[in-house]
Parts: sequence; C-alpha cells; structure tokens
Amino acid sequence: MQLDGFQNKWVVLGYLEYLRDLETRIDQDWDRISASLEEMRKSLFSKEGCLINITSDSKNLEKSGQHIAKFLDALPSAPSLGSDPWLSRLPSVNEAIVIPTQVNYVGKAGNLYQSGYQLNGSAYVISKHISNTWLWDRVRVSGGAYGGFCEFDTHSGVFSYLSYRDPNLLKTLDVYDGTAKFLRELEVDDDALTKAIIGTIGDVDSYQLPDAKGYSSLMRYLLGITEEERQQRREEILATSVKDFKEFADAVEMINDNGVVVAVASPDDVEAANKEKSLFSDIKKCL
Repeated sequence: MQLDGFQNKWVVLGYLEYLRDLETRIDQDWDRISASLEEMRKSLFSKEGCLINITSDSKNLEKSGQHIAKFLDALPSAPSLGSDPWLSRLPSVNEAIVIPTQVNYVGKAGNLYQSGYQLNGSAYVISKHISNTWLWDRVRVSGGAYGGFCEFDTHSGVFSYLSYRDPNLLKTLDVYDGTAKFLRELEVDDDALTKAIIGTIGDVDSYQLPDAKGYSSLMRYLLGITEEERQQRREEILATSVKDFKEFADAVEMINDNGVVVAVASPDDVEAANKEKSLFSDIKKCL
C-alpha cells in the first residue's frame, strides 16, 4: 500500500528532505496529505495487539480501567499495513552526511550475532571497559574528540563505536579497528577487574523510581526477558575474567571489515577519506 511517500521517509535525513518538500505542498495539496496522515494513524493505532502499560497504585489503577476500555473501543479493530518490516529496507553502505563543520561525528557498527557470537554477561563489563580506557584514551585524550565510546545492544546484537565533536575521521576509524588488538594484549589486575565488574553491576541493577520501574518492566515484557535470564547475566558479569576479554576480541574484529561506517563530517574530511580509502559510497549534503 502506498501512503503518498510517507512510509519510506522515516530515516532522519530522508525525512528532513521530505519535510522541505512537504512545506511547499501543504497549502496546495492538503487533501492528499491529510488522507495520508489519517491512513498512518489507522495503521499505527489498532486494538489488535495493543498493549497498555500503566504504573500506578492499586486504587488509581482500578479507577483507570473504565477509561482505558473506552480508549480501546475507539481504536480501529485491525491494522491496515502489511507485514513488511521497514528495518529490512535500511541501507548497509558506508554513508557520509556532509555539513559545514569543524568537528565530526563518527560511527561504525556491526552485528556480532550474525557472525556467530553467543551472548555472555561478560560483554557488559568488556564494553564498559573499552569505552572507559581504550576509546577514552585514543579518541578523546589523544585524538582530541569531545567524546568516544562504544555500545552493545544485546537484544539485536549490534555493537557500535561512536565519537562526537571529533577533529578526526580516518584516525578514529583506525582506533575502532584496533580494539581487537587492544583486547588481546590487555593486562588487567584483579583490582581493576573487580572495579569494572562492580561498575557494571551498578548499571544493571541501578536504583529506579516507580516510573523507571514501570518502563523497565514493560521493556522486559516486550523483549521476552525473564528473571531467570537476568539472574544468569548477573552471574556471568560477576564471573568475568581476563579470558573473556581475549575471546571477545574475536567477536569485535569482524567489524573491522564487515562493519558499516556512518559519519556526519566536513566536506574536506569526507573528500580526504574517499581519496585515501574510497570509504563512502553514499554521500549526502545536508546543509
């Protein structure tokens, strides 16, 4: 089904370009635009599969029931969109978003699960240690970036390196690609390892106010995370050893050749990167 171009435009830069075009059409073609927005509303908000999450005391929760029922009755009975997930259409090429800037934002990512990595709780400790030592020292302290860190989405398997307000581009990518070597050569004493484990457990089991507890409960429900699985990850975190760091090097090394690079960068840095390595196959000028 075609929604007047809306459904394919929810990528940030593409959406920006679409809004610019929409601004010129909104007065002349409002009927079609309104119809498309209404179709989107019907497709996104449906009684079928609807899940409502409320964090409240028992008294107010009971009072809310009748209002929730009325809201659900007002929703369409079934979605009208097909089952084709929009994520399947995301590009997987190196992309440069060119803007007039003196600093860059450099990202590189890859899916560790697709290369065979099996999740272990030690990955939480290792990712945090990579950010606090290797990337901090090389991207921020030596490289002059305002920040550099990594993230591991343990649900999707995507491991990402990121920098911001970064005067470098290729040098930062070289640091990312040196992570596996850093892990293999790493020497961590018991005191440093214990601190890393304690810091990670503090993140995993941090104190939460009621609203945060409600949100966390919802996310675990949606992702199918059981209390047994959470306890298993805790035990794996507490059992993290230097050996785990060495083994994780094999997982992140695949990103060197198979990872996708996306950078928001200056014209000169993008041009230099393409001259040296033909890095970017998709270049967009944002401003």
